[in-house]
Amino acid sequence: MGDLSRLRVLVVDDEMLARERLRQLLGDLGVTQVHCQADSQSAQDWLARHPVDVVLLDIGMPGRDGMALARHLRQQPLPPQLIFSTAHDHYAVEAFELNAADYLLKPVRRERLAEGLRRAEARCGNPDAPPCFVVRQRGRLLNVPFSEVRYLKAELKYVTLVTRSAEYLLDEALVALEQRLGDAVLRIHRSCLVMRDTVQELNQTAVDQWQIKLRDIAQPLSVSRRQIPAIKSALASRHALRTIT
Repeated sequence: MGDLSRLRVLVVDDEMLARERLRQLLGDLGVTQVHCQADSQSAQDWLARHPVDVVLLDIGMPGRDGMALARHLRQQPLPPQLIFSTAHDHYAVEAFELNAADYLLKPVRRERLAEGLRRAEARCGNPDAPPCFVVRQRGRLLNVPFSEVRYLKAELKYVTLVTRSAEYLLDEALVALEQRLGDAVLRIHRSCLVMRDTVQELNQTAVDQWQIKLRDIAQPLSVSRRQIPAIKSALASRHALRTIT
């Protein structure tokens, strides 16, 4: 892993004490090139004249909030890495949509800040780094790369995200996730989405009964009969897919 001291960091937070605490933590971690702005518009104007590697960004600020600034920055040709710093965890899903390097809950701890900076440093120079889901586990938020996800299933009021080796709970509705993920997923029945590039086999096990086999998942998943035409159409060009009847 590279040296954190080379990072150029902009802190954007409307609370002076929060800005100073982050400046101190960054200094403790060896980051010397630290600049601060108190609101999103001032930060945007400053960034138009000064390149940085990482923006450490609060969300809830007067006027234009941090998410609006983040969306603006993601449209730039070479956007800085984003690390959100907030007192609330309900923006986590939008953070994964913006491909944030990390999502830190206040009060920010030095160890978590260091972890986020290392992740951001590894992604610097690669604005198209693979996007991640942001999930909660044991009171902390983690990034789960799309490449590790196999399917999402709705259960009661939660959605379970299933990877090749673990499961996590998401707070967002399955239909909202389907809209956000677009062509990256396929709906196989009303309570399950699979990642399109993990599908290996579509099997007919009996009359009007179908299953999908996913990479790294031992147990096949049931497929609704209504979804079969759409699944076959979507996967028609996938030569690796086997359809067994």
